[in-house]
Amino acid sequence: MKQHTSSHGDRVGVLIVGAGPTGLTLAIDLARRGVACHVVEAAEERAVNPRCNTTSARSMEIFRRLGIADDIRRAGLPEDYPTSIQYRTTLRGEEIFRIDLPSADDVLTGVGRDRWPTPEPQHRISQLFLEPILERYASGLPGLTIERGTRLVELRQYADHDDHLEAVVESDGTTRVLHCHYVVGCDGAHSAVRRQLGIRYQGVDAIQKFVSTFVRSSELGRLAARDRAWTYWTYGRRLASLIAIDGEELWLNHVAFDPGHDTDREDPERLLEEAVGGAVEHEVLGVVRWTGRQLVAERYQEGRVFLAGDAAHIWIPVGGFGMNAGIQDAATLGWMLAAVHHGWAPPELLTAYERERKPVGEQFASAVGSAARASLADVSPDIHLPGPDGERARAELADRLAVTEPHRYSPDGFSFGYHYASSPLVVGGEEQDAISMGGYQERARAGFRLPHVWLDDGRSVFDVLGPDFTLLRTDSGVDVGPWGDAARERGIPLTVVDLPGRWPDRYPTALLLVRPDQHVAWMGGADARPDALLHTVTGRLAAHQR
Repeated sequence: MKQHTSSHGDRVGVLIVGAGPTGLTLAIDLARRGVACHVVEAAEERAVNPRCNTTSARSMEIFRRLGIADDIRRAGLPEDYPTSIQYRTTLRGEEIFRIDLPSADDVLTGVGRDRWPTPEPQHRISQLFLEPILERYASGLPGLTIERGTRLVELRQYADHDDHLEAVVESDGTTRVLHCHYVVGCDGAHSAVRRQLGIRYQGVDAIQKFVSTFVRSSELGRLAARDRAWTYWTYGRRLASLIAIDGEELWLNHVAFDPGHDTDREDPERLLEEAVGGAVEHEVLGVVRWTGRQLVAERYQEGRVFLAGDAAHIWIPVGGFGMNAGIQDAATLGWMLAAVHHGWAPPELLTAYERERKPVGEQFASAVGSAARASLADVSPDIHLPGPDGERARAELADRLAVTEPHRYSPDGFSFGYHYASSPLVVGGEEQDAISMGGYQERARAGFRLPHVWLDDGRSVFDVLGPDFTLLRTDSGVDVGPWGDAARERGIPLTVVDLPGRWPDRYPTALLLVRPDQHVAWMGGADARPDALLHTVTGRLAAHQR
């Protein structure tokens, strides 16, 4: 077909390339903040193979702020289906270890919620079910358009165009030029945006190889119904994880291999039989052979173009933190782009995106790689033996799994312990240890996510935060009038919220300034200088106050 080029250019506020979870989350956040955006996606239809199958607690908190957490919570597995993890010789074989975790219904009805570190515990939902929810919600928002079957061809940034750049896109053999204020590449590991910018990944190119087989099998559903779990780890010829996608007949079988292994020679049918411990009736819906990596882009920004999600970082999918880190990227970049768009922050604010998110991506990559190597370590074949020798080998493996696995499946450190303490937009941040899956404190600290508490009316503290900056006051004797004056003078949206002072261990200061992404920008008391602090947290100048 002959290619035609349009002679006119469309004007776009923010162009988002890629309609996966990262791009759709960013688009929803921007639209809710009154920023017009246009999403282009090269694929006509969504992928049929499941990818990420866990939405982290932090992602669920972000979706709660966007108003869609409950819809997501009710999708995926049946509401009464446990999200437990079992480790077995094979699906039909001996149990070795288990981690019992709640169902969606347990969470929706608040079972044990007083002990939760979050108003939104993690949720097991395949990307197959998550993406349609996000796209359906996004499609109903004013100022947000989604265009499938459209690919990015070229990006043009000109030195004499300091207020926009040009994106050439193609669909149905026709190209057109979009004049964009900003472009965000959310287009995955093979990002066209990243290639246009000439930005490379850095890190470890191969940790493990995998063969992932997506099947429909009523017989697997019947086998699992004897003792339901979300994931069954099995130790046949190769380590495998059999994941429940819909809690009935859809299953995903991941099988891990050494990075130098030729997975093209592996028969998916045999791999499934080895994981199950015998033949099982099934229909293969898709097979993907892929490599788990540990890579982070050397830059997250160039001019008016940004990278987020897999376009910025890819790593082995322990805990599903590739997709979830992308959702965090979106939450950070969204408020920054909106602040600049509405004029209450200067364009220089946007340089903080890379300074905040790139170190988190690097630490996540390192921690995920270490966790994967520990979890994928060699296992003695003696676990398959009958009698005392087999029992002893299985008990030794169970002891090892009790150390390596619980934080992997409840990685609160990744959800609540990542931070921006060294960001230029944070005042009073202190040097911190590297992020770990299990390490975090339920005590407010500058640069960290605000700790959760339940209020007397049943709401979370997150539910009373304003859409932009929020000043939390735990001591009613402190005058907040100067804060309101300083914010109004500078046009910075500021909500003031009074909290009871009964959580001094969690909120140790009289005042806490919380950013639009629910991270603490500053903590202090009555001696604060609001004008300098508000300038700093919106990217204008450095406050000397610590």
